[in-house]
Amino acid sequence: MERESEQNKGGAAIGSRCLTQTVFSCRYAAMIAIPILAPGTVDALLSRLGSRSIVFVGLMGAGKTAIGRKVAMALGLSFIDSDHEIESVSRMTIPDLFEAYGETEFRALEQRVILRLLEAGPQVLATGGGAFMNDQTRQAISAAGVSVWLKADVNLLMERVLKKQNRPLLKNADPRGVLEKLIVERHPIYALADIMVPTRDDRREVIASEVIEAIGHWLDSDGAAREDKGA
Repeated sequence: MERESEQNKGGAAIGSRCLTQTVFSCRYAAMIAIPILAPGTVDALLSRLGSRSIVFVGLMGAGKTAIGRKVAMALGLSFIDSDHEIESVSRMTIPDLFEAYGETEFRALEQRVILRLLEAGPQVLATGGGAFMNDQTRQAISAAGVSVWLKADVNLLMERVLKKQNRPLLKNADPRGVLEKLIVERHPIYALADIMVPTRDDRREVIASEVIEAIGHWLDSDGAAREDKGA
């Protein structure tokens, strides 16, 4: 009986130690998965953000969804991908929509979906690569959100987009040429975004932290500008 009791105690100790290690591992995983912000930073930023959404824009492969999720987690906001929402409401994939209705009709649907999503802020919203090119969509984002352009070079974009086969605009014999053309056409429009953050082959948490810092600086300057106008 004594030996059994000792074995039980030993097993309990081991179990407790394993449980402690598991809890520590989970906490550590959570720490590295979400950007760590100084106490009060989130509340202050959200207070200045108000009802506006944080809207990611940029070319396919820039990391709008991946970085957007990290930013949303860090700030305690919901995350929405406009492409996923379009597929949900249409019950069709983006490639199928392009093939069935063409890019013009797709862009019209995209605009309607994004305008509706913007009404539900504050949130983090990732948009498709062509969404910000639409004047009305861009104006709506400006009115109801803070736009963040994730800027990436063509080599990084190519490395990422070739891993997926769901890019309608890249169904071409020269996908790099298509991307280079899109960079020339779209970068001047993306430059109209409130914030630009260069992205690269680094940990998502690092880029997300830089985005949050840039948003904080922009909200500070925006608030100061509004006070000046009020004065």
